[in-house]
Amino acid sequence: MSNGSENDNLNIKDNDVHPETIVIINCALNIPLMLISITGNSLELAAILRTPSLRSPSTVFLCSLADSDLIVGLVVQPVYIANEFTSSVSPLNHAENSLSVLACGVSLVTMTAISVDRFLALHCHMRYPNLMTEKRALYTSGTIWLTCIMSSCLSLWSRKSYFLIIAVGVAICLLISSCSYVRIYQIVRQHQLQIHAQQQAVGNLNSTHNLNMVQSKKSAINTFLFYLCMILCYSPVFISTLIEIVSRTHTSKAWTLADAVAFMNSSINPILYCWRLRELRTAVLKTVRKTFCKQTEED
Repeated sequence: MSNGSENDNLNIKDNDVHPETIVIINCALNIPLMLISITGNSLELAAILRTPSLRSPSTVFLCSLADSDLIVGLVVQPVYIANEFTSSVSPLNHAENSLSVLACGVSLVTMTAISVDRFLALHCHMRYPNLMTEKRALYTSGTIWLTCIMSSCLSLWSRKSYFLIIAVGVAICLLISSCSYVRIYQIVRQHQLQIHAQQQAVGNLNSTHNLNMVQSKKSAINTFLFYLCMILCYSPVFISTLIEIVSRTHTSKAWTLADAVAFMNSSINPILYCWRLRELRTAVLKTVRKTFCKQTEED
């Protein structure tokens, strides 16, 4: 009986600390990130829809990513913040779990698909247009959404299965992305060495070769930044999920913070992609200018 009362006291102390610290930190993090996610992903989607020249298989994946990230900002994070002030067994908790798996799952798997798509574009350079069409990209995106919708229902069925599917899913996505980005770096590096060797053999600097080298370096930097962002945002979820499966008594605080870090990725994605992809950045800036011009004319 004494052990039971001690455990109850510990739980009460943990619950007393939780609202005062973790909830405040999570709200402070999620509210501005929520606004950035909504604004950034809305502008990205509007820019893609208004710019026909951007439409390609890669853009289909970007739209799917922006859709899922927008849902994170519009729905998941508000529900998550509200859930922080309620009991852990409330219906709101089940809704937050399901929505998190759906939106964040689509976001993570889509980023994995983008990494594979970029690898195929470099590895199968000549055959890529026939290999990856817009239709196939749409089918792939649809399959991702359907799979994540089915996975999100696990939280209503079995808590253990819910955490297990998250751990396995995150691990598979990070593994596939890691392999893809390592191969992308190797291909880009090999391409740079070939260009350098050709320049030495010819004895002069060809402007086309210089341009190719600059583009190769930029591609390598882009892939590294996208990969680094994915690892930093989803590794805490993977680690805390593994701990949750083994011992649920030690992860209440770690789990909520890991969720907040994963949600952060939805705010970073539009900024990162617009910063590194010039055509997308130009389209977003045009969309912003048109929006402000319309508002000025109406005023």
